Amino acid sequence: MNPRQQERQLQVWLEKHQGLLVKVARSFASNRHDQDDLLQEIGLQLWRSIPTLSPNVAESTWIYRVALYTAISWTRKDSKHQNKRQTLAEEPITKQATPDPRVDWLYEKIAELNPIDRSLALMMLDGIRHREIAESLGLSENNVGVRLHRIKKHLSSLLHQETTDEL
Repeated sequence: MNPRQQERQLQVWLEKHQGLLVKVARSFASNRHDQDDLLQEIGLQLWRSIPTLSPNVAESTWIYRVALYTAISWTRKDSKHQNKRQTLAEEPITKQATPDPRVDWLYEKIAELNPIDRSLALMMLDGIRHREIAESLGLSENNVGVRLHRIKKHLSSLLHQETTDEL
């Protein structure tokens, strides 16, 4: 594949999977500036990964894999991304038609999870099957199911606790 074809493929991916990429950036970066930086890094890594795309892997699974591994690596590289976390509701990358505080709450709680659980939660929210999640993250399908069950239980208990505290 020549660089021109590679660039065209990247543009198609960026347009087609923008929502996925924004979700990953929003969950791994705490403010607009860092989200933009992470999106650029993910774009670069996607461009670099095009020649190694396996025909046996679904395009969205491949893109998730690259985006999540890039985000995890990005957060480990520089301690400022981990130590200076701010609320994600501060300034989202994309403007929702009507902001939903429930969505903001969910992303805030997902951002507090460890990187693997954060990745699992994002992929689950996009309706990706356990088998594909397992392939992307190098986990067993059973482990994915167990971890997702625990994440849901954890998020439910947080919601219940916060709802109870408000009353």
